[in-house]
Amino acid sequence: MSRTAEPAGPAKTPTSGQYQAVQPSPVSGWVGWVYFAAFMMVLLGALHAITGLVALFKDQYFLVGNDGLVVTADYTAWGWAHLIGGVIVAAAGVALLTGKVWARVIAVLVAMLSILVNFAFMAAYPLWSVVMITIDVLVIWAVIVHGDELRDA
Repeated sequence: MSRTAEPAGPAKTPTSGQYQAVQPSPVSGWVGWVYFAAFMMVLLGALHAITGLVALFKDQYFLVGNDGLVVTADYTAWGWAHLIGGVIVAAAGVALLTGKVWARVIAVLVAMLSILVNFAFMAAYPLWSVVMITIDVLVIWAVIVHGDELRDA
């Protein structure tokens, strides 16, 4: 005696005896954008951490001195800010993979904060800051436009 699974299709409702079509949830191919955003946030976290370590251990590497930055602080303070921020950005990227609403909100807020930090640090390392701001904008766009689709996947 073999058991076979019942084919998917119309199902009887228990009360009416009528057949009702089962509607699968639509899964969009755009969910890849949110996975891209999560991966980019982990990458951004690593880039922030690298910037932080450079600022802590070799502050002569940057183009301007402490006085040339938008927010006048020594590179040790910037180093710790980037290092701690990098850990937070990477953690938000990992949390984004859960598809929870709170993770999407945190991801957008952290990416916006990353934009502000990189804008303030732009004089010290312009090309690096512009690349990181561009990635942050892509992350925000992906999470806001396609974040709901992650829940259904």
